[in-house]
Amino acid sequence: MKLNDLASVGGEPLDYQKVTFDYRHHPDQDAASPARHPVVVVGAGPVGLALAIDLAQRNVPVVLLDNDNKLSTGSRAICFAKRSLEIFDRLGCGERMTAKGVSWKLGRVFLQDAQIYEFDLLPEAGHHRPAFINLQQYYVEGYLAERAAELPLLDIRWNHKVTGVEQHADHALVTVETPEGSYRLQAGWLAACDGSRSAVRQLIGQESKGRIFKDRFLIADVKMKADFPAERWFWFDPHFHRNQSVLLHMQPDGVWRVDFQLGWDADPEVEKKPENIIPRVKALLAASPFKDAEFELEWASVYTFACQRMEAFRHGRVLFAGDSAHGVSPFGARGANSGVQDADNLAWKLAAVLRGDAPDALLDSYAREREYAADENIRNSTRATDFITPKSEVSRLFRDAVLHLARRHAFAHSLVNSGRLSVPATLHGSTLNTPDGDGFAGRMVPGAVAADAPFGAGGWLLNTLGTDGGFAALVFGDGAAAEASLRALAESDVPAAVVRVPLDEAHALAAQRYDARPGTTYLMRPDQHVCARWRSPTADRIRAAHARALAKA
Repeated sequence: MKLNDLASVGGEPLDYQKVTFDYRHHPDQDAASPARHPVVVVGAGPVGLALAIDLAQRNVPVVLLDNDNKLSTGSRAICFAKRSLEIFDRLGCGERMTAKGVSWKLGRVFLQDAQIYEFDLLPEAGHHRPAFINLQQYYVEGYLAERAAELPLLDIRWNHKVTGVEQHADHALVTVETPEGSYRLQAGWLAACDGSRSAVRQLIGQESKGRIFKDRFLIADVKMKADFPAERWFWFDPHFHRNQSVLLHMQPDGVWRVDFQLGWDADPEVEKKPENIIPRVKALLAASPFKDAEFELEWASVYTFACQRMEAFRHGRVLFAGDSAHGVSPFGARGANSGVQDADNLAWKLAAVLRGDAPDALLDSYAREREYAADENIRNSTRATDFITPKSEVSRLFRDAVLHLARRHAFAHSLVNSGRLSVPATLHGSTLNTPDGDGFAGRMVPGAVAADAPFGAGGWLLNTLGTDGGFAALVFGDGAAAEASLRALAESDVPAAVVRVPLDEAHALAAQRYDARPGTTYLMRPDQHVCARWRSPTADRIRAAHARALAKA
């Protein structure tokens, strides 16, 4: 039975934490020689599911293997950023996730019992999706799994564990263990999305390197009736948890996530016991307006910070994405969001290579671009962790001085680091970018993710880009300059969906965000990154930029 056949049981909403998937025997297991598939994805978490869905939507047959038969237990990753929601929109799940999730954009930072300041992650209007939603990972996986079940080119095999990988010139030979024994597959490309303890990474003799921080945090999900606002609250040294930090987030279904800093000497098994968690939560509530709120413990875990990555995300026919390739400490919500962006970057490139539209070198650009993004995330995550958990007396004195200064002076707010929240990487220096030859202002530089804006009557700009999964060209304005840009696009023979953007009041935000004049043209990659822009393009320049974006130049 498919997951979407189980959307409710006896009229009650589906409990995604209790869903199990039946193991099914596949004809590949009886083949005399290993069956060959264009792409095999390992790991049915958010990253693997997103990648497999994206490939299937691009008409690439894909096999998705998972060593388990269920979704995540516990909330795990809960903060999904605006960019991830925009990607999920393209995959057919964004609206459902946004409707279920708790939307938020405000954060408050406290020192002891006093608020130091608050921040707004999306202060300007004119965006389709919120800055963030909080949504338990099992919902994200469940909605993605339901979408995957609708795609005939996507073959999910539960309880199929990868136990061997052999590299060959034109494929990877994959050994798969099942309840009925082992069999082998040939994968034209093998995408490892199997998490921080990646079996594929170990099987090919690779490892992640980086820094492990000597501190532990307790995650506690508690269900309670309380009117905390849908905001991110972060305390430094609150009197209910002295000399440590605490983070509070609202989730759907009346569940709150609380993170308590414990210190390196804390015993994880002891701290996870309900009799030790409940007094901590009661102390937090006693210091709030909701001291009488009743609650029950739903899930708990203890984790250690680590910031690390593989040296290279591509190894021959094997490509790594998500936690299998890189890991960061959780403050800043950079883990799952970065992994979803890995999938977004990789899918269109794999599809282009498999179609013969691009050379193998395009996949090298996946590794370089996402390694760059991983380094940016690790850098921000490391800085936040060092600020939140100072490891020397000098660093603690500096941190505390900054916090006290921020209480009185706004200029010091930017020095406080309770976790710089996830934003998409601008891929400066990517070999796929065509450098500007004309003068532009603003953030929509080559390598940037396209900014959304209202479009037409109730529409949104991003929803018009690459609806066929390919390149898109934005042409601004009307009149002679815009017509000349349109002729250049037609003469170039570049297969790009053309989107006309009028320079009128209804599209003023789009014009502002793209610094547009009549005739201004942007060429967008299939993953909605800017690859080139011109005031007055020529057919030759458009052809050259398109070839460069496909690693042909």
